[in-house]
Amino acid sequence: MSWWGKVLGGAFGYMLGGPLGALLGAALGHKFDQGLHIEPGAGFDPGQQERVQTAFFTATFSVMGHVAKADGRVSPDEIRLAEQVMAQMRLDGAMRKAAQALFREGKSPDFDLDAVLDQFRRECHRRRHLVVSFLEIQLAAALADGSIAPGERRVLEYIATRLGVSPAELAQLEALVAGLHGGGGGQARRPATEDELAAAYRMLGVTPEASDAEVKKAYRRLMNQHHPDKLVAKGLPEEMIRVATERTQQIKAAYERVRKARRG
Repeated sequence: MSWWGKVLGGAFGYMLGGPLGALLGAALGHKFDQGLHIEPGAGFDPGQQERVQTAFFTATFSVMGHVAKADGRVSPDEIRLAEQVMAQMRLDGAMRKAAQALFREGKSPDFDLDAVLDQFRRECHRRRHLVVSFLEIQLAAALADGSIAPGERRVLEYIATRLGVSPAELAQLEALVAGLHGGGGGQARRPATEDELAAAYRMLGVTPEASDAEVKKAYRRLMNQHHPDKLVAKGLPEEMIRVATERTQQIKAAYERVRKARRG
């Protein structure tokens, strides 16, 4: 049975327990035991990939709904972005309905953000690659209507801090997502404008004063962090690989833009 088939059957929602299990149970119409704990030797590895994938999927769409509601209302653009992410993931009917239900759960006034984030971090075993992918999706949701509202920014900064990501790292992720969201990733062959070049440096997380070696190191680090195969191995649901692939294309474009400018 596939990962999602097991989720629909209740297996991984039940195994998760806690707030993520409760959210998934509400989305699927199941009643999962929030108090379940897996004992050592019980035949289930807490780091099992399917469990991590279930936690990532559940946290992603529920927190996306919470972020969208942070400025007081959920705009049509934000709903459209959520649907766009679902389309990029090529979710089938059952998975799409679950994602939509999780989004609605995240908008609820009694949504426990702290508990969801804390369990998400535990389930992912603090794997940096997954935390980064998670934050990038949340940033994309907040940027859906063209800018991040003050309320959304406060929530995003809080989420990043809770997950162990610094303000500087969050700003770099925002620059990367904003560049991709703006659709400028395929323009590296023509001469870059001053603004585009500055944006490329921000995406790479370096300044124009950085050496060529430092720029290359930053590029390689980002490519390693966003490599689709590595993300799948660490627990990213395969349905989200297309999103990760777009990130790598944007990083490559930014690097080529900087290299071209430096060659004159």
